Amino acid sequence: MADAIAAEPSAHSIPALLARNVARFGGFPAYREKEFGIWQSWTWAEAEAEIRAMAMGFLSLGIERGDHVAIIGRNRPMHYWAMVAVQMCGAVPVPLYQDAVAEEMAYVLDHCGARFVVCGDQEQVDKVVEVEDRIHHIQHVMYTDKRGMRKYDHSRMNALADVVAEGKAGHYRYEHELDARIAELTYDSTCVMLYTSGTTGKPKGVVLSNRNIIETAKNSCAFDGLTRHEEVLAYLPMAWVGDFIFSVGQAYWAGFTVNCPENAATMMSDLREIGPTYFFAPPRVFEGQLTQVMIRMEDAGRVKKWLFDHYMALARRVGPRVLDGKPVGAIARLRYALGGLFIFGPLKNTLGFSRIRVGYTAGEAIGPEIFDFYRSLGINLKQLYGQTEASVFITQQPDGEVRSDTVGVPSPGVEVKIAENGEVFYRSPGTFVEYFKNPESTASTKDGEGWVATGDAGFFEEGSGHLRIIDRAKDVGKMADGRLFAPKYVENKLKFYPNILEAVVFGAGRDRCTAFINIDLTAVGNWAERNNIAYASYQELAGHPKVYEMIRSHIDAVNASVAQDPMLSGCQIHRFLILHKELDADDGEMTRTRKVRRNVVETKYADLIAALYDGRSEIYTETEVTYEDGRKGAIKATLRLEDATVAPEAHLHREAAE
Repeated sequence: MADAIAAEPSAHSIPALLARNVARFGGFPAYREKEFGIWQSWTWAEAEAEIRAMAMGFLSLGIERGDHVAIIGRNRPMHYWAMVAVQMCGAVPVPLYQDAVAEEMAYVLDHCGARFVVCGDQEQVDKVVEVEDRIHHIQHVMYTDKRGMRKYDHSRMNALADVVAEGKAGHYRYEHELDARIAELTYDSTCVMLYTSGTTGKPKGVVLSNRNIIETAKNSCAFDGLTRHEEVLAYLPMAWVGDFIFSVGQAYWAGFTVNCPENAATMMSDLREIGPTYFFAPPRVFEGQLTQVMIRMEDAGRVKKWLFDHYMALARRVGPRVLDGKPVGAIARLRYALGGLFIFGPLKNTLGFSRIRVGYTAGEAIGPEIFDFYRSLGINLKQLYGQTEASVFITQQPDGEVRSDTVGVPSPGVEVKIAENGEVFYRSPGTFVEYFKNPESTASTKDGEGWVATGDAGFFEEGSGHLRIIDRAKDVGKMADGRLFAPKYVENKLKFYPNILEAVVFGAGRDRCTAFINIDLTAVGNWAERNNIAYASYQELAGHPKVYEMIRSHIDAVNASVAQDPMLSGCQIHRFLILHKELDADDGEMTRTRKVRRNVVETKYADLIAALYDGRSEIYTETEVTYEDGRKGAIKATLRLEDATVAPEAHLHREAAE
């Protein structure tokens, strides 16, 4: 079927794929959304009717070809429909992160020149209204949720449902114009503009064409055999390229069902109810789920805890081999089957992973221990390597060749090469068109032959042909003695422990490594309760001596593991502190996709880093924070700085013995 679709001259845009899906399987579900505790469903035919009505409503408001339309809100069918309706009108959808503060939104709204904005609710409308006095090109604001909107000035504001109703009422006037605009769309028309997370500076608008999205969706669906029978849960930020390729690109190519949870708080229960067959999550989601599992098992009875530990030890040994179809002894296979009956099956059901056929993680490197945990349960979790500029896919792991220390082989249609300095380059049909209004960055990232610099350092393994990513190229460096420094390698090992939410390792150009630690309040709070430790705040718990003892034990264990790697053994942590606050996107310390902005952290906490290296045992500090309502405040604290145990390096022992 994929070849037949590829040959169709009409499959050159997302609206064209929508029409194709209606013709082929119009009566099958395209979208579901849980609202007021009940799952609502729309077939492909019903979805198309709503999308066309919305597009005609946009035409009635005066949307022009080439306009940029911002879409701000959580994952809802109406918001996905808005992105497709905008494309039908010949305009460009620009999804924004809904948790961004008004200042961040102001930059994107101004940069893209948005004339129209679709908001999810009153909170998003308020952010737009707050910055309208500086951004004069916004002509109309629409909102999905009507709650709290009665007393607003509606001269330039409408409920999105009313815009759809206007489109339905005036369809005789707008259908001809709408069909004409859809017919104008080509493979090289802009499909979407997505902004980068801005790890090192201001976000850049990445222009992706229909060719980029559709070719990538076609190739990646073929790689994993995705069909219309898949079920996915759309819960990740709509502004992130991963959500767009899975919930729009692949969904429209393969014709599978996109399920939207009721809200963020019900995501896990909605995940269990849907039981997706195709699932994607960044490492932080898998880390959070593992943390919850470990917390529950610590509270479990003695017998249940013993059964869990016993069968998980077995699963780590044989689970991945069973999953990959490799030979396993009859007795071990039988014991693993019993574990599936009593432990793995109920656990997967609790996590919502019972039906997963293909699962992926990407965005950040996942700790090998976390990755192996899910694989050992029989979950076909794989890694991919991608970027916004690549329409996600650069490399993927084929079934049967899945490992925690690689990101797979080049995806279909993608070429990958390693530069002399170790930086990874790629080119593919998914390679972005340009950075919007930024020809200098476009030229420095993509050369005349289409090769794109990823900014990551890596190498191809001999024999397997799999790509291994070491770290961000700018973060990989040398220590004072010339040994390799790759902080992400150590940070991922630390984050395997449920008690550690985030870690930032320093050491480039220095004689030893040090670290900041963020504790996980849920996990450590549960531990504190079991150990009769009283605390009144995150700051008080983070500074407790017993918490320091626990974190030191984790760091010592990681050091022992790092010492076994001859290439990176110099990255052991010598000193550490536990931060008095969580690193936060609102404070600029992380991106909206929860990637640490190292340059910001190093500048903001320069006094703490200096103290780690000059031998002090404590330091007083004041840190500015941003509250949810945008107000500024300060947190004052005296932090402890402690030593960790550095393990003997294995390769030095071997050399001495020889």
